[in-house]
Order: sequence, then structure tokens, then C-alpha cells
Amino acid sequence: QVQLVESGGGLVQAGGSLRLSCAASGRTFSNYVMGWFRQAPGKEREFVAHISGSGGSTRYGDSVKGRFTISRDNAKNTVYLQLNSLKPEDTAAYYCAADPRPYVTNNGYRYWGQGTQVTVSS
Repeated sequence: QVQLVESGGGLVQAGGSLRLSCAASGRTFSNYVMGWFRQAPGKEREFVAHISGSGGSTRYGDSVKGRFTISRDNAKNTVYLQLNSLKPEDTAAYYCAADPRPYVTNNGYRYWGQGTQVTVSS
């Protein structure tokens, strides 16, 4: 079992930045791939970013490429999402997720956090 707790959300103006954190407890953190997802009211959940267990491989959703950066610190059992050049359409609840399978699909993550709200004002 893995417990995930997100933090770092808040209200920011368009063009601003935030850094989200996701602290994990439980088994060996480096054995888990980590993902960030978001969901805005009335919309489906959207894939944001993924990072491998070692941190050596990342991928991003098309809407955030070049603006968001995912990273992890396995010594601190934490994954981060740096959000830059924020837009009002980035407003959503952001969730981190974990899975022990290296090739997990976006819909297959086993463990989820409770989410942190990001609101971008225009």
C-alpha cells in the first residue's frame, strides 16, 4: 500500500508559477512510477506528466509540454510538478498517482492522492 499526499496548490495569476509536491509513504518509493493528472469541473481527468522510478524518463501531456516539469527525489519519497507560464485553463484539481508497473497506462495507476487545487486567474 502507498499513501500519497499532495500539497502546493493555490491561487495564482496567469503567467505565474507554482510547485506541487506529492509525498509518498509505504514501500520503496523508487519502485514506483509516478504520474500527475488533473480534473477541472465538468471535464474528464487529463494526463499531465509521468516519471519513471529512477527519474530518468519523463513524458507530458500535449497541453503542458514546455511549461510543466515533473521531477522526483527518491531520498525524500517525493515527486514534484513545476508549473510555469500558467493559464486560466490550467485551473483544476491536481492529483498524483503511483504504480509499481513500469509500463502502466494512464488509466491504470493503482494509488491516488486526494488532490490539490490550482486556480489561475486571468
